[in-house]
Amino acid sequence: MKDVPQQILAVFIDFENLALGFKDRSGRFDANRVLARLVEKGNIVVKRAYADWKRFSDYTTGLHEAGIELIEIPARRLTGKNSADMRLCVDAMDMSYSKAHIDTFVIVSGDSDFSPLVAKLRENNKQVIGLGMKESTSALLRDNCDEFIFYEDLETASVEAQAVPAGNAQQREAYQLLLESLEALRRENRDTLWSSLIKTTIKRKRPSFNEAAYGYKSFSRLLEDAQRAGIVELSRDAANRTYIVTQFGAELDSGRSAAPGAAPRGNGPRRSR
Repeated sequence: MKDVPQQILAVFIDFENLALGFKDRSGRFDANRVLARLVEKGNIVVKRAYADWKRFSDYTTGLHEAGIELIEIPARRLTGKNSADMRLCVDAMDMSYSKAHIDTFVIVSGDSDFSPLVAKLRENNKQVIGLGMKESTSALLRDNCDEFIFYEDLETASVEAQAVPAGNAQQREAYQLLLESLEALRRENRDTLWSSLIKTTIKRKRPSFNEAAYGYKSFSRLLEDAQRAGIVELSRDAANRTYIVTQFGAELDSGRSAAPGAAPRGNGPRRSR
């Protein structure tokens, strides 16, 4: 099986636009909520946010902890405006020409002024994902992107605790990570859930992941245990070399018929520690 190529993302955040979107709302902008969704799509190699940070100093610590580079764009004294939009556009276009390995650009804003940037990036054969607030996003920007994600629609909760069967703390944590990553792959419309693809997704969501820390000699052994616990259903690829997850979580509970060749639950090989 050939590994599925992963998207390489650069994320550009028009922070002042987001702040305007939250002006009449309760709560605060949560960058980790955004990054948790985007990391499901691929590897994020650039994260930048643009603003006059003196105005948003209460956000800077959290953004730094999320690994986001803060680009300071001071407001002009007379107008109170700044050139954050222009700087974001210049940086994104420069990167589209100089970093050929970056194939996906994420513009976190709802401002229609970014529509020409989106058009030029797509002209340069880059995929463009937009992300913004429902009430403050321009239809022009939304409709010009390859994909647009509304902040309000982002997943706020992990897989429900009751979906993870009882077991020791290590097993529950491993199963939780497995289910969250499978849900992420479903959101990205992955048809075939290869074991290698699942593990890659888990490691993007939690780079420190190692199945040995949960008592497993291999990732396949973790999947076999998850099948015995009734949270996934497995089959083998055509060459019988690697596992494929055919159903998981609520899909099993819905009573869907198993895919042809799926291994019956509870009959997998025993795991050695």
